[in-house]
Amino acid sequence: MTHEEIQLLDGGIVYDDRGSVSFVNNFNFNGIKRFYQLKNVSPHVVRAYHGHERETKYVLVSTGSAKIICSKMDNRELTGLPVTFILHSAKPSILKIPAGFANGFKALEENTTIIFFSTSSLEESQGDDFRFSWDFFGKEIWVTKNR
Repeated sequence: MTHEEIQLLDGGIVYDDRGSVSFVNNFNFNGIKRFYQLKNVSPHVVRAYHGHERETKYVLVSTGSAKIICSKMDNRELTGLPVTFILHSAKPSILKIPAGFANGFKALEENTTIIFFSTSSLEESQGDDFRFSWDFFGKEIWVTKNR
């Protein structure tokens, strides 16, 4: 299976005396059929890994920060090395996770909110749903390292 590549769409924030405007101007909503918002009960919860062969997802951290890990899938199996992204609401960006990838996430701070935009309806997504253990690449991948 040939895959598109994961893509990070950078945005920005503009401030003035009235407040701020956060944006990702190069994100196009064409093809988006639904969105959903996730908020874990604590930063210790890991939601992983969840993949689709036909569905593309776009991820925006609207509040807080999160570690997002992606891996390629082939024939319903994780086959790629994990790729890690840190998204933060203070630096707006949208992560494109193409069809053929699995992903998981962990909030890095309290009250983190993540919005997922999907190219599939709920019914389409449920027929294209593959789950893998959160520790598939080892538990240490989710640990924040002190520096």
